[in-house]
Amino acid sequence: MTTDTQPLTKATIEFDDKTPRLFLIATVVWALVSMLVGVLVASQLNFWQANLNLEYLTFGRLRPLHTNAAIFAFVGNMMFAGIYYSTQRLCKTRTASDLLSKIHFWGWQGIIVSAAVTLPLGLTRGKEYAELIWPINIAVAVIWVVFAWNFFWTLAKRNEPSLYVALWFYIATIVTVAMLYIVNHLSLPTTITHSYPIFGGVQDALVQWWYGHNAVAFFLTTPILGIMYYFMPKAAERPVYSYRLSIVHFWSLVFIYIWAGPHHLLNTDLPKWLQMLGMFFSLMLWAPSWGGMLNGLLTLRGAWDKLRTDPVIKFFVVGITFYGMSTFEGPLLSIRAVNALSHYSDWTIGHVHSGTLGWNGFMAAGMIYWMAPRLWGTKLYSINLANIHFWLGLVGILLYVSSMWISGIMQGLMLNDIDESGTLLANPNFVETLQAIRPLMLTRVFGGALYLVGFLILAYNFFMTIKSGKPVDETREVALIDRKTSKTDKMTWGETWRADPVAYTFVALAFMCLWFFLPSGADVAALVCVVICGLLALQKFKRSEHGWSHWYDRLLENWMPFTILTFIAVAIGGAVQIIPAVTVNRADNVEDRLQIPYTPLELAGRDIYVSEGCYNCHSQMIRTMVPDVMRYGAYSRIGESIYDHPFQWGSKRTGPDLAREGGRRNDVWHYQHMMNPRELEPKSNMPAYPWLFEKETDMDALPRKIFVQRRLGVPYEPMTKHEITQGALEQATKIATGLIDEGVILPGENPPTVRAVKISELADKQIIALIAYLQKLGAHEVLDPRGPKSLGPFEVPDERRDEDEPAAIEAEPVAAR
Repeated sequence: MTTDTQPLTKATIEFDDKTPRLFLIATVVWALVSMLVGVLVASQLNFWQANLNLEYLTFGRLRPLHTNAAIFAFVGNMMFAGIYYSTQRLCKTRTASDLLSKIHFWGWQGIIVSAAVTLPLGLTRGKEYAELIWPINIAVAVIWVVFAWNFFWTLAKRNEPSLYVALWFYIATIVTVAMLYIVNHLSLPTTITHSYPIFGGVQDALVQWWYGHNAVAFFLTTPILGIMYYFMPKAAERPVYSYRLSIVHFWSLVFIYIWAGPHHLLNTDLPKWLQMLGMFFSLMLWAPSWGGMLNGLLTLRGAWDKLRTDPVIKFFVVGITFYGMSTFEGPLLSIRAVNALSHYSDWTIGHVHSGTLGWNGFMAAGMIYWMAPRLWGTKLYSINLANIHFWLGLVGILLYVSSMWISGIMQGLMLNDIDESGTLLANPNFVETLQAIRPLMLTRVFGGALYLVGFLILAYNFFMTIKSGKPVDETREVALIDRKTSKTDKMTWGETWRADPVAYTFVALAFMCLWFFLPSGADVAALVCVVICGLLALQKFKRSEHGWSHWYDRLLENWMPFTILTFIAVAIGGAVQIIPAVTVNRADNVEDRLQIPYTPLELAGRDIYVSEGCYNCHSQMIRTMVPDVMRYGAYSRIGESIYDHPFQWGSKRTGPDLAREGGRRNDVWHYQHMMNPRELEPKSNMPAYPWLFEKETDMDALPRKIFVQRRLGVPYEPMTKHEITQGALEQATKIATGLIDEGVILPGENPPTVRAVKISELADKQIIALIAYLQKLGAHEVLDPRGPKSLGPFEVPDERRDEDEPAAIEAEPVAAR
């Protein structure tokens, strides 16, 4: 690429390699922690004894620790190490501020440690990949701003006019993660450790998976693609295969990815147009994703012989291959018919790990083996150990992913299987489906353990490499840009916005949005306009290809316009999906059924349910599928979870769905089930929760929680603090009295004074609040022109019975995990 910038002087600069070294060390340490916890939680799914009967080590509390450690600690530190190392060299300047780099590193480690402490304590927001409590979220936002400030300041003082492709992906990561994280973590606090998200029900589900899907896209994918575009050519000693392909890869990926979140909510009560939109854009992701994979692999052209001898190349090639595999599988799973089988099953777990361990893990290992000798001025301690790590990791991840594929498909088929008559489930007892896949879940543990052993070898090899060398900060002579005479970073806004590429793109996007929302007939006209706009743009490009190329070359010399255009590209998809859902899907617009708000005690029980991480194993969403309806009851309506802050639809069923659990079983069953699940179902793998029978419900926190719920739109009647706590105590006393009368606590005859004391003691316990919540699940009122009527979860008025609802729903057999 040519530029008219004329460097005037040269200078020798010293890169800040201390920061990449620190992040690299943190990467190795947190990789071991996250994988060790992962092996433990995988073992807990096979052996309930692995929960150790300790509240801090249950699957529900450790699984969020595992996911957050793997994403934000392991991959996060690896990403920062690669970005700090490569950005300085691509910009030919030292990082703008050593102080900001230090604040970023130590602040990020502090956040990770805070998460490692709070999550096992049960302090969580109850949303996947977004569990951290609000003070930690503020810290994340602050540290991310520090990182962004340092990064863009470095771009502003760079001595290389044009932005290399890796920097494009770093820019997209920084601006998009900030947008996603802030919107999804908007909350109203009730205490220093607790808050409720401002979105509820279907709104919260949409925002969560807009964030959750794109956290994968812009935290686990785009920055690693940037690292691929820098380190793969360095390791192969070859230029990137195709610069033009990298342009198409970048812009199509960042634009399309942001629209695909709704594919996590297929066959639910999410509006149909959003489901189809998510599926449509997910399928479109095949093209840019595989374009990037091919660009990475074909960079090795003429250097494939290195694959035999260089472990770095081995890790990079397999990592990029897993990227291709997982980005093929993702769109496949977004097809509604396939999703009906895969969702809530281990297939999704296998897909996620093929990306995280296969793509991120292997790219991280390759980067570590490449960077460590250069950062410590020595040779890699042992190439043989690196090769052993490679094969252990590869066999481990293949065992893991293949076992989850088979397990997910098997369980999905069993749960959806109907007998020959078409009126009964072939496998009515949920726990039997878990028994069938136990060998495969055990294979998952073995594969994960092999992968962990591989990283233990990496850690040994890494620290022995450090021991054999000493820290080295690279120095390099660079040509300095004269900011007065250079055109770098001086692109006018008119030059940016009035360019044909931008104009045609925005016009086409406007018509595309109209296509989504216009009524039948008019939407077709809008779609035709999109096609016409695309054809006109293509014709204009052919006539003035040089003009378009020149404009893009100028854009790459101006980081601010490039960043703003990137932000707009990713923001459009979120706005089109979320704004209509937030403004339209409200209680006053709901038809059919409306959720009955929780009483204060039931709300306290719900918070306990969230704190224990029950959403990691149980969904609360009955899909619009015959097997789901036959197993759990009438499919969920959009209004039945509208007051849930946060929503609890879940993404994995290790246990049965609980959307209509209320009234299925009596209080005694729930009491005994939480004390020892194996008394009711010998094959259950669910841990016991004895601490719920000892810890007291925080009644004093209820007035503040009700106040916040009212601010969020939950229609509670005005109540004084005394009325709130007294109402909760009365409901708790009623449940406790029933349990006492059933002889659960005091078998036989007992003096009235002893009985009263036991009732008072039991009423304060968390188990009572949790039972109250479980018995409320599914309660709703039917909206009728003649006035609403409150119904339990299984009551359906005859004149309004849906055709797909059975006239009577029998309680399924005991279906504990």
